[in-house]
Amino acid sequence: MKKPSDLLDLSVVSADTEAQFSIVNVSRRSFLKDMALTGFVLVAGFPSLIRADETTSSGDSTKYGADAMPHGWVDNPLVFVAIAEDGTVTIVCHRSEMGQGVRTSLPMVVADEMEANWLNVRVEQAPGDEKKYGNQDTDGSRSMRHFFMPMRRVGAAARHMLEAAAAAQWQVPVQEVKAELHRIVHPASGRTLSYGELATAAAKLPVPARETLRLKPSAEFRYIGKGELKIYDGLDIVSGRGQYGIDTRLDGMYYAVIARPPVFGGKVARYDATAALKVPGVVKVVELESSPPPADFNPLGGIAVIARHTWAAIQGRNALKIEWDHGPHAAYDSMKFRAEMEAAARQPGKVVRNDGDVDAAFETAAKRVEAEYYAPHLAQAPMEPPAATARIVNGHCEVWACTQAPQASRERVAKWLKLSEDKVTVHVTLLGGGFGRKSKPDYLIEAALLSKAMKGSPVKLTWTREDDLRHSYFHTVSVERIEAGLDAQGKPLAWLHRTVAPSIASTFGPDSKHQMPAELGMGVLNVPFSIPNLRVENPEAEAHTRIGWFRSVSNIPRAFAIQSFVAELAAAAGRDHKDYLLDLIGPPRRIDPRSLGDNWNQGESPELYPLDTGRLRRVIETATREAGWGRNLPKGGGLGLAAHYSFVTYVAVVLEVMVDEEGVVTIPRVDIAVDCGPQVNPERIRSQLEGACIMGVSLATLGEISFKEGAVVEDNFHAYQLTRIDDAPRDIRVHLLAPTEYDTPLGGVGEPGVPPIAPALCNAIFAATGQRIRQLPIRDQLRKD
Repeated sequence: MKKPSDLLDLSVVSADTEAQFSIVNVSRRSFLKDMALTGFVLVAGFPSLIRADETTSSGDSTKYGADAMPHGWVDNPLVFVAIAEDGTVTIVCHRSEMGQGVRTSLPMVVADEMEANWLNVRVEQAPGDEKKYGNQDTDGSRSMRHFFMPMRRVGAAARHMLEAAAAAQWQVPVQEVKAELHRIVHPASGRTLSYGELATAAAKLPVPARETLRLKPSAEFRYIGKGELKIYDGLDIVSGRGQYGIDTRLDGMYYAVIARPPVFGGKVARYDATAALKVPGVVKVVELESSPPPADFNPLGGIAVIARHTWAAIQGRNALKIEWDHGPHAAYDSMKFRAEMEAAARQPGKVVRNDGDVDAAFETAAKRVEAEYYAPHLAQAPMEPPAATARIVNGHCEVWACTQAPQASRERVAKWLKLSEDKVTVHVTLLGGGFGRKSKPDYLIEAALLSKAMKGSPVKLTWTREDDLRHSYFHTVSVERIEAGLDAQGKPLAWLHRTVAPSIASTFGPDSKHQMPAELGMGVLNVPFSIPNLRVENPEAEAHTRIGWFRSVSNIPRAFAIQSFVAELAAAAGRDHKDYLLDLIGPPRRIDPRSLGDNWNQGESPELYPLDTGRLRRVIETATREAGWGRNLPKGGGLGLAAHYSFVTYVAVVLEVMVDEEGVVTIPRVDIAVDCGPQVNPERIRSQLEGACIMGVSLATLGEISFKEGAVVEDNFHAYQLTRIDDAPRDIRVHLLAPTEYDTPLGGVGEPGVPPIAPALCNAIFAATGQRIRQLPIRDQLRKD
């Protein structure tokens, strides 16, 4: 029987396979084995780290970007790079791969700067250890934004060390040698040395000081910006060899599922496990205590069934007899709560931005327009539900899981087991989607507690699809009410936006009824319109379930409401939507987000990342030009436009629909223009925008989690439907706009593509039918039968 780490090994790749994909995945076990066999070099010893929090304490208490994240960044080549004597370069990826291609893009940056031949590069997945690797929270569209420059410095430092080692061996000035595709050359003499030949000597040299590093000019990049490298895990994923959290197998492993309280805040009143224990294969039933609110990342509690295999555990769970105490949220009902939010949106709320005199402007307006937009709860619904395997040996707990937050997982598992963090190791597998759900480590804690209940034996906990849809950290429900006072030409003199939604803060504080600055900074405080009188209010809303972050977070309802409302205003004024939107944005200018009341600014420096309306205008102009804005369409056809700024990236979408006589919607074509700053891996940007488009269509047309008597109604994909191939857009065209110089700050990519899709779709439907959609999902609102 293989040992656990062998069973997680991704490295068995044939020579043919290697030729196709250029690189070989390598497990930590084989990585360490190679070290022993080949006289490992650059990685040996893991000496003291170069870390952001050691270098940016200049007395300025305000930190931005990666500096502001837990454990900041690390750019020490000894942490991230190893070179074996056979020349193989191993690069550690410390972020989680969930389909966005980060295990290709980050190592590619290192390889480019160190002049490594990608054919000789392997990638190693880091376990959770932020003190060593820097921040590892793979969310917020931050991986490349925060680690592009640190990874460049990692590669450059390794290149400098190799050049210095070669110069010393040849006894020539280091200025006379240079790195060139996995070797160091001395042009004057024609001598060359391979990286493998220099590895041992290079490892003995000190790491160059950061300020002495010479980064490559962008014109000399081999891989960055080219879009020519295939995705690192591609063949493993499509061939079924990729190892996800749910694939983990350990010797002597048990399998578990949990019956959790149907209502958030509920607990077990009493239970009878007699029948469950009679199910063949069931070995133990364990009660897990419920945690009092706030939810935090705590397990929900309930009754766990541990068995010899997952099917037996599920059958055992079905046989349990449980009486629940449903707690304080037993009356939560989506329809009633929507009415409460609408009532709140029609009353004044907490003022969070106030420009000019909105009330006076409304008095003088020639016309007043108002509308309310509703967006329901959403579930992340990753194709791979949460799964974690834990074992405890000699007081050390190891967990294997599909997690976006290995360090937070490590901290929380240690806390719940009452261990020090150095007694917990979290191994990160591939993720079958995450979308924010797998940033919460409750399922890792559950697995660790069940292993403890089994005296340290390995236990794999599986969340079924039903578990995931019923017990997620849901995207918040919201009502967005907007009122505008128009002049005689139909241009807004006054703008009032009331946003009502339970806050993510409620997950960490039970009395949080207003949205956090970060949530308000997602498209409502920082609306960039040139309107003299503008007020944003945030009435109270109470949370009745776990509220969590979701791909694009609060930008989804804000973009839906604001971009739909602008289209409504344009129609009311009898003007072209594109022209009206550009007029509303006004001339190109760089706006300090703090002047709009947005002191969050995606966590980025307002000086480096002002809100640039010129870039927003350009994506709108590009998307409309490429889509043929204004072209004639057959009966039932329509074009819809929307644009949104999020995660410091600018996106505009033109979406074409056809609506037949029965109200069935098809989407022949979508044009997406994006300006995310410099493009490190253009193909991954395109693929993420394409995925965001399909996810946005799915959310707009089908996505809804609803509650009755406190419990989630939808329990599987028959009820919480996703867009299938037949209903996906036929043609998605992504148009990349970016500066050519790499000193321009990078924007995010993973999330900004989702928010403009729903309003573009609804605006297209209006253009095709004259019917305005103000409630998501669209579902059957257009059906005539």
